[in-house]
Amino acid sequence: MSTTSLKLPDDVKQLAAAAAKQQGVTPHAFMVDAIRTAAAHAERRAQFVADAVASREEAVKSGKGYAAEEVHAYLRARVKGKPVPKPRAKSWRG
Repeated sequence: MSTTSLKLPDDVKQLAAAAAKQQGVTPHAFMVDAIRTAAAHAERRAQFVADAVASREEAVKSGKGYAAEEVHAYLRARVKGKPVPKPRAKSWRG
């Protein structure tokens, strides 16, 4: 494990120490977990954006998409346990 120096403003250091104490862990363990959590969230966000960009590119390429009203009706029916057919993609190009 490598060592990294992290300079924190006093107020942040106090917040981290108080939160660590409340959780029953050391300030170091608290900060490592906070950084790990933030990094994991950043990775998930980046993947979400990449998936969205790829989906948009596919929609533009295919010229097909789903009507929001049909998707919403489908989801409402599914939540109620009703068997309904999935909406079909339709051309949105005029």
